[in-house]
Amino acid sequence: MNHEVDLSNYNVHTDLMIEAVSDVKEIKMNKSVINGIKVTEIKLNKEEAKLVNKKEGNYITIEFDDVTDSVNSKKVLKIFIRELKKFVKLDKKDDLVLVVGLGNSSSTPDSLGPLVVNGITVTNHLYELNMVDPHYQRVSAITPSVMGKTGIETSEIIKSIALLIHPKLIIVIDALASTSIERLNKTIQITDSGIYPGSGIGNKRKEISKEVLGIPVVAIGIPTVVDAITIVSDTINYMIKHYIYSKEHINIPKYKLITNNNYLKEDISINSQDKEILLGLIGRLSDEELKILLNDVLSPIGYNLIVTPKEIDYLIDCLSKIIYTGINTILKD
Repeated sequence: MNHEVDLSNYNVHTDLMIEAVSDVKEIKMNKSVINGIKVTEIKLNKEEAKLVNKKEGNYITIEFDDVTDSVNSKKVLKIFIRELKKFVKLDKKDDLVLVVGLGNSSSTPDSLGPLVVNGITVTNHLYELNMVDPHYQRVSAITPSVMGKTGIETSEIIKSIALLIHPKLIIVIDALASTSIERLNKTIQITDSGIYPGSGIGNKRKEISKEVLGIPVVAIGIPTVVDAITIVSDTINYMIKHYIYSKEHINIPKYKLITNNNYLKEDISINSQDKEILLGLIGRLSDEELKILLNDVLSPIGYNLIVTPKEIDYLIDCLSKIIYTGINTILKD
């Protein structure tokens, strides 16, 4: 039985470059693992950027399991500092850096940017009074809120401020969107290509980038929310993995005693026959086609909900601490 799915009306959105290029063989990814933490470097030229409908530039992705554990949090912080240093290039200590916390402080999963700014060591006013330790970089910070509250494009607010204070570098922090629940609150992306405010909930505004502002921009983002389509499609893939794993190990006694499902996060080869046996016609769909089908079902009735983990308050506190501690460390050398 032949089946066709129209892909033209739906585009699965992700802000993470590691997801956007995952199936594009022409784009190289340099991967490494340090203390169990994955680091992926991607450098896109103009031609490669067109292939994935993204901006050219340098992208670094840091993937980890848990930041609520103090030991692991310190490991993530150390790697974050090391990778962020590759993007922060300043000639003098009195070169002004503007740190911008994008997002809505009234919405916990969107409050990453404002929380980071709350922890930034601001020194610009002390420089003007000649009361600052020379080891500290000159730093200003703002939280421009969201367009729904201000009625002004965030990009325009930042551009106006930049024209007044003339920063040499702008660092922006925001929540991102992901197409995998495995990366939710477990991924940090750093890029020099800029950012679109509100992209974490699919609400693109005008970009904040060097091309728009005329000033180098370093964007730091973490996926903090996920939609129902992603949850359902990932759950279906976990079901398939569980089915294949159980079938292959059913006659091995020791596996009957295993109670955790960590194997679901491993790469388990899924063949089309197993998918179709378990799911019938649905099993014939590719991952992208499955998400398109779910979109056609859930979106018209308003059930493609945006959700976040129940521990989001604590997670956001832990993640924001890593980001502002890392920025403060680099700007005080």
